[in-house]
Formats: sequence, C-alpha cells, structure tokens
Amino acid sequence: MKIKSFSSGSKGNCTYIEGENCKLLIDVGISCKQIQQCLKEMQLSLDDIDAILITHTHKDHIQGLPVVLKHTGAKVYIQEDIYKEVKTIIPKEQIEFLLPTVSLKGIKISPFATSHDAISCGFLLEEGSSSLVYVTDTGYLPRKYFPKLSNRNVYFIEANHDEELLMNGDYPYLVKQRILGDHGHLSNKTTAGYLKLLVGENTKEILLAHLSEHHNFETLARDTVIDALSNTPYHPHIAVAKQKEETELVEV
Repeated sequence: MKIKSFSSGSKGNCTYIEGENCKLLIDVGISCKQIQQCLKEMQLSLDDIDAILITHTHKDHIQGLPVVLKHTGAKVYIQEDIYKEVKTIIPKEQIEFLLPTVSLKGIKISPFATSHDAISCGFLLEEGSSSLVYVTDTGYLPRKYFPKLSNRNVYFIEANHDEELLMNGDYPYLVKQRILGDHGHLSNKTTAGYLKLLVGENTKEILLAHLSEHHNFETLARDTVIDALSNTPYHPHIAVAKQKEETELVEV
C-alpha cells in the first residue's frame, strides 16, 4: 500500500492511497486542477481513481468535489448521515454509503467515528499485511478503537496545534475553546500521547497532518512526537504533511 498527501491543512485536504489494484482519494478539499497536476506527476489521471472517500463536509475537505466529479465516474463513499449535505454536490448514481467495512479491489476499508463539529470519520485501510490509520479533524480518539488501530504500518494523524501557542494567539477565546474541546482538533501533545500507545513493531511511518499555520511549527510537532516515543522501543520515520507541498510517496 502507498500513501501520498497532496495537501493538508485548513485551506484544503486531499490524500492519495494506492493498493495493488486500487487507487483512492481521501477528501477533495483542493482544486481539481491541483489534483490533476499531482496525479500527472505520478503519470496518472482522474480516470485512474477508483473511489473517493469523504471524512466530513467541511469546506477544506470537499470544496473541490463538484469539479472533480465532472472528470471522473468514481464512486464517492460517504456516511449515510451526511447525505442531505452532499446530495446536490454528488450525483446520486455516484454515491455509496460507508458500511462497517467496505472492500474495494483488495483494500478493506473500516470507517470509525471521530469527534468534530461536523459528522466525521477516520479510516483503517488494510491490504494483505499492509495497514494504514487515517484520522484528522477530531477532538479526541476514543480508547475503544485502540485495539483495532494499534501496531499499524502507517499513521496519518492530525497534529493541529501547540496548546500554548494557541492560547497565546490572536483567536477569540470561544474559537480557542472550540479547537481545544472534544469536537475540535488534536494538539501535538495529545497526538503524541496517542501514538505512544498505538505504535508497535509493525509501525514504519507517521505522517503528521492538518498543522495550523498560526499555532504550530513542523519541527515542534515532530519533536513532540519524537519525545513521546523516545522511551519506547519503536522509532518509526516521522514526516509532516504540508498545506502547499506534496509529501513523498510512502510505501509499506
């Protein structure tokens, strides 16, 4: 399985996933033109995309979807609860509802509920011995999911903000409380704590995602996770998914 972030942050999110026989996009929060360019660099096009997975309906996760769907007949997998929000955006014949598990050309997709100020979900993707946990835009990660999400090969996980930088920043107090709350975003510290409990001997890569442009730094996010894992026997490679720059194609 391979993963590449095309863009990650509050201005737009889109991630490419490739299995042996299946190519997916998770979220379409950037322009169709940008996605086409990213795919072209990989000698691909939207015609090669088999399906699109949507985590939730905030603008930075779906704003490019209407134009993208003019260029692909790929199915769009959504939670049934958000159908009313997207029925004017996605042609009915292209909508598929996410079930407890979905199998797409050899990739098993298991969505799990996340906690945000919109109906949202993360994904566990598995193909053979490869596995990927994808979770952004959540105030916390329920412990009941830990057995299922533990010791996976790749974690694509939000590290949105540094709590001290956020509290000392210019955002109104109520916005700060929303970000810090159970329906907001994961901080560096919280994400580091989760990863300390989740990573195992099979974990090869951590991609820190959805970093705030105002209340975080790449080095700060990475160092917070490195510190948390320093007393464990596990030291996976840690990279940052950026807003304006693609990541390398990671293969596990």
